[in-house]
Amino acid sequence: MSGSPLLHLPPIAALRAFEAAARLKSFTLAAEELGLTQSAISHQVHGLEDHLGFELFHREPRRIVLTVKGEALAVSVREGLGIVARTIRELTRADTGPRLVVSTLAGFAVKWLFPRLIRFDELHPQIELEIATSGQMADFSANEADVAIRYGLGHYPGLHVEKILGEEMFPVCAPKLMQGPKALRKPADLARVPLLHDDILRLGGREPSWATWLEAAGVTGIDLAKGRRFGQSNMSIQGAIEGLGVALGRGPLVIDDLKAGRLVKPFDISVPSGYDYYFVCPARMLDKPKIAAFRKWLLDEAKTTANA
Repeated sequence: MSGSPLLHLPPIAALRAFEAAARLKSFTLAAEELGLTQSAISHQVHGLEDHLGFELFHREPRRIVLTVKGEALAVSVREGLGIVARTIRELTRADTGPRLVVSTLAGFAVKWLFPRLIRFDELHPQIELEIATSGQMADFSANEADVAIRYGLGHYPGLHVEKILGEEMFPVCAPKLMQGPKALRKPADLARVPLLHDDILRLGGREPSWATWLEAAGVTGIDLAKGRRFGQSNMSIQGAIEGLGVALGRGPLVIDDLKAGRLVKPFDISVPSGYDYYFVCPARMLDKPKIAAFRKWLLDEAKTTANA
């Protein structure tokens, strides 16, 4: 009978030291990360090389460089430790009760999701909800999130995709910009106030932008290269609330500020943005109680927003 292959593996401590040194390209930085001394990391790597019978690094003045075999082993060890880490996270999550991780864009989280979460907590106090903000789709296979709320065209192959909110765009500003002799009266007046722009990921189709709205409103002669630019939609909206200029409001993100009077619509012209909001998750997860509860709550809240 042959022995278990695990018996021939080098010590896990040596593999951890090697992986950190390979990733950080430094014994010193690896030592800082792992809470060890530089000499301890060097000793672990030397021991691993003795165990394997070949060098993992070329030692050069002030730096280390992976050998060809070292590079191959680094990839394998990193993948292996990653699998172990993901499994531990999943097992820990299962043992600590219903915890639900929702991945979404920061702007949507701040302006739409956060103000409504108190109602979810009241309905489902047993579910621990965690919001992870990211511009990229979560890697469900790596357990980065349980579900996602994404913005765009809804093209997410291999996943359950469900539209929750449509979107129209229109200018919004602080009420004070509607007062006085220089008040905004017609769309052409936008030429004399700063326009606030926010960066939107390239998601296909025609991106929601001031150019699209101005074209629909029949306004020309406005230099879109000017104005203030923000990295996130919630920042441009806050800039409009503070009176810094006029933002291009997107329905779900400004509905609460419009209701509260922090923002107003200077013109009654709305244009479909071409992008929508979608609930996304692996189809196999839909029957999980915590995901079913969040999905139902989300759809109910979205209906309330659409009918507002």
